[in-house]
Amino acid sequence: MTTNSRQLKRQNRHKRVRAKVMGTSERPRLAVYKSNTRLVAQIINDDEGRTIVAVSSGTQKGKTPRERAQQAAAALASSAKEKGVTKVVFDRGGFQYLGTIKAFADAAREAGLEF
Repeated sequence: MTTNSRQLKRQNRHKRVRAKVMGTSERPRLAVYKSNTRLVAQIINDDEGRTIVAVSSGTQKGKTPRERAQQAAAALASSAKEKGVTKVVFDRGGFQYLGTIKAFADAAREAGLEF
């Protein structure tokens, strides 16, 4: 399987997810993107088209990508609480819910985000 077709498959899965997931001002969307080197997450209000909080695992300390994702989730949750956001809708971005994505989601729940 070529990289191009793999990317296209992920983009198609992401389109299916985004057709069902919508962030509002009361319950914004927690969007996650995972590259080979880092994980980037944003809390987005789709009504206004505005990013409320964003974090990258590239700025976190940790030996493994999973550890950095967990620290990024904790940082994102604390920043979101400061902005008054406690409930979100999780958008996995077409990625499978396992490994780093699952570790990020579990850490965000432990840090106080509800989804």
